[in-house]
Amino acid sequence: MLRGIFGRNLRLLSAPYASIAALCRELGINRTQFNRYLSGESFPRPDVLHRICLFFAVDARVLLEPVESLNRRDTGLLDHPMVQEFFGRAPTDVPQSVFPSGFFRFIRRSFMNQDLFAVGLVHVSRQAGYTFLRGYEPRSALRHQGISMGPSEREFRGVVMRQQDGVMAIVAHRGSHSSSFNFLTPERTFQHGLWEGYATRTVPERMTGRRATRMIYEHLGSNRTLILETARQAGLATASELPAYHINLLRLEEEFR
Repeated sequence: MLRGIFGRNLRLLSAPYASIAALCRELGINRTQFNRYLSGESFPRPDVLHRICLFFAVDARVLLEPVESLNRRDTGLLDHPMVQEFFGRAPTDVPQSVFPSGFFRFIRRSFMNQDLFAVGLVHVSRQAGYTFLRGYEPRSALRHQGISMGPSEREFRGVVMRQQDGVMAIVAHRGSHSSSFNFLTPERTFQHGLWEGYATRTVPERMTGRRATRMIYEHLGSNRTLILETARQAGLATASELPAYHINLLRLEEEFR
């Protein structure tokens, strides 16, 4: 019975991911063993369970209770009486119609080189009543800056909150050694599924490079072809390598204000 509950929960949590093999690589779990968890044949060791819970932003109740019952909003920082009316239930309640779950391609001008553009892939999901964002810094972009990082250091996560004209996301790397603020609003001119806005990074003014730049998000949903194509292209690109409508939305000739 318990194994069946955990297997079902794990199947539901894994459903948004295009590839179980890729998911296993990110988790660092053997594919065969992961399939045994999915089928309810076995439980993970405590250390592996901890890794799974961290990855999917759930707690150990995932072993005992249906995942639907875990989507309750527990009192936490954003629901503290001091900020509840400002960051509590209303701002963090982001309907699918406002900002859907699934994979997104993002494009923005590079913070370090204004002639290049950062292209990446992020995944938006919902857990415990909140909307989360997760992705990895592209290796090629880091190599361009002379930085070498492993998956743990490259990973970033964020929480998405509703705004009057769109959504904002507070995004951080592990340990918050660097963070960014993103704002996005729907763009209806070119095609459905596009958001335009900007990204800012938390670095001192004396640092070289940009601290803020325009950015666009394109919803890929569960389109496996586009998701894999974006994953392969993630990194730095020139303007000529990007779709014309993306470049138009970035309004390169206009000063960012």
